[in-house]
Amino acid sequence: MQLSLTDIRELAERILRHHGFTEGHVQAVADTVVRGQRDECHSHGLYRLLGIVATLKAGKGVADAEPEVIDHAPAVVKVNAHGGFSPLSFRQGLPLLVDKARSGGIAAMAINNCVHFSALWVEIEALVEQGLVAMAFTPSHAWVAPAGGRKPVFGTNPIAFGWPRPGHTPYIFDFATSAIARGDIELHRRADKPIPLGWGVDAEGQPTTDANAVINGGSMLTFGGHKGSALSAMVELLAGPLIGDLTSAESLAFDDGSRSLPYHGELLVVFDPKRFLGDDCDTHLLRAESLFEGIIDAGARLPSQRRYEARLRSEAQGVELPDALYADLLKLLEA
Repeated sequence: MQLSLTDIRELAERILRHHGFTEGHVQAVADTVVRGQRDECHSHGLYRLLGIVATLKAGKGVADAEPEVIDHAPAVVKVNAHGGFSPLSFRQGLPLLVDKARSGGIAAMAINNCVHFSALWVEIEALVEQGLVAMAFTPSHAWVAPAGGRKPVFGTNPIAFGWPRPGHTPYIFDFATSAIARGDIELHRRADKPIPLGWGVDAEGQPTTDANAVINGGSMLTFGGHKGSALSAMVELLAGPLIGDLTSAESLAFDDGSRSLPYHGELLVVFDPKRFLGDDCDTHLLRAESLFEGIIDAGARLPSQRRYEARLRSEAQGVELPDALYADLLKLLEA
């Protein structure tokens, strides 16, 4: 199916309204999944609506939850999602987070008690557009074995970072500490395609190319062996006990076999270069450009470059949806 960005936005909003989401959630969730589809991040695009609706039906998410924004400390914002989906909590906590970063140079926001499904780059991009440097961390369900282990302990546990570049698209990376995002394995399973070796192991701990064997009884693997494993543990701690929320193992226990989206928290940390650098801010941001130029001159590609290229294509030509996914999305309007 070839659809315009307007078409996919309208489809996402219809599905969310059909299932009882309040208008704030409709707009925030639709914006998140449409951005993923627009930038050809297929595992975080409209496909996510299937999991969102399933989570709601399983009683593991709240369609009309109203986030509670709390001015917790001079440099800390807390947002209690009250069981709702994370995009609205981020959207409502954003203004206070930015104000605190402008005032003190550094600020953090913890989102608690939320259903999380979104790519972190969506939120990082919103912060970088404010001229801020930003980082984000979140656990998921315990799907990933630690290096040297066979049983899942960690989530996919992404880390995201953004740096503003005046006159250029920002430098943003967003990657799971697992070898691949869970959604990419799910998409391979739906398409009945083998996965590359190194993404996961079966229930016996043996390397496999079978997506079903990883998802049903097996484990995903961290990237980079013990290095990815250590980073994944860091994410568990920063976005779990530090903010008073669930680890990936606790999130999976809360799920109780429903196969819903993860329920836990998220931590964002932002820095205001103008507060750190004062009148020298522009000079040092310009110095940073030599780093990016060096990466490109070395023949490498900056993270997110592919997304920005895809964005231009989608804005001009629309997006393609697999027929099977489009059919499944339409079924959500019948349920």
